Amino acid sequence: MTVWSIVGTISGTSADGIDLAEIKTDGREVSAFGAAETVSYRPETRTRVLEAAAKKGTDREAWPNLARAVTEDHAEAVGAFLGKHALVPDAVVFHGQTVWHDPDAGETVQLGDPQLLADILKLRVIGDVRLADMAAGGQGAPLVPVYHQALARSLVGGGQEPICFLNIGGVSNLTFVDGDTLHAFDIGPGNALLDDWIRRHEAGDYDAGGEISANGKVAEDRLSDALSHPFLSEAGPKSLDRYSFSGGFVEGLSLEDGAATLLAFTVGAISKAETLLPKRVKSWLICGGGRHNPVLLRRLQEELSGDVVSADVYDIDGDALEAQAMAFLGARLLAGLPTTFPETTGANGPVIGGRLYQPGE
Repeated sequence: MTVWSIVGTISGTSADGIDLAEIKTDGREVSAFGAAETVSYRPETRTRVLEAAAKKGTDREAWPNLARAVTEDHAEAVGAFLGKHALVPDAVVFHGQTVWHDPDAGETVQLGDPQLLADILKLRVIGDVRLADMAAGGQGAPLVPVYHQALARSLVGGGQEPICFLNIGGVSNLTFVDGDTLHAFDIGPGNALLDDWIRRHEAGDYDAGGEISANGKVAEDRLSDALSHPFLSEAGPKSLDRYSFSGGFVEGLSLEDGAATLLAFTVGAISKAETLLPKRVKSWLICGGGRHNPVLLRRLQEELSGDVVSADVYDIDGDALEAQAMAFLGARLLAGLPTTFPETTGANGPVIGGRLYQPGE
């Protein structure tokens, strides 16, 4: 089996930075974990990304210029990363920046120009990682489950299964792994609604340490209404856009009470997702930015069955995981292995995702 050095990149829906990670893999298992770090967008790029995403698929005439800015920021970040760590990878995986995701319409938009990135870096670049899945009738998300499965096999051990990787970024999603059985779906809002609420009240970019929500009181009647949203009870596979849900149900509450209610909404949505799984989960591994919120983690421990721990407990880098996953998907493309499946995205069969771009073409 050929083992490649691949650098994966991704920027989530919060656009809080470009995650980069290098791994060595044959697309089946990871033989070595390399350097990983997060590099901020230029402030003007991040502002434009968030504005574009908030417009929910409109104002498309602005996308080409923004795609170039996203690509240039990635080129600078990747170039510095490669130089700092003396890396010459076999390929770079460029996920691009999601600004719109509407699986019902068969559309997902990740801004960026893989060919331009390949030309700048003078390296092979793998892009368009979601499009083949959408073309095969899939939701285009989540993409990470096949990597979660590899981690479950190589890092955790069979005694912990069934295991659930719970990623809490702007959107929350899960991967259920029980041997060869794999299920995955988007759950609902992760940090997005709470982050938006905190920013609107000029109390920071996010609820640092969960301190604001910890000092609030949950508006139980509003929470109950919000948790009746039909998406939360639908069986997977399913996916959603960062703006598929609104935090408008907390309007009129104080900063603290609104934050407490929004955090409770995230926990309640995840609790409902547990009822959609085929078996009781033994271990929940929390990934993404949400794992840094001790209040959120504690509430999940109270609500979910099984052990609930940060992925870091198993020496899994919860900050680098999604960039590592992009690298893993790139290796699977090179190896001719599928990246998504009917059980993870609803595609009509296993799909090999991504497209290889050669520099200078």
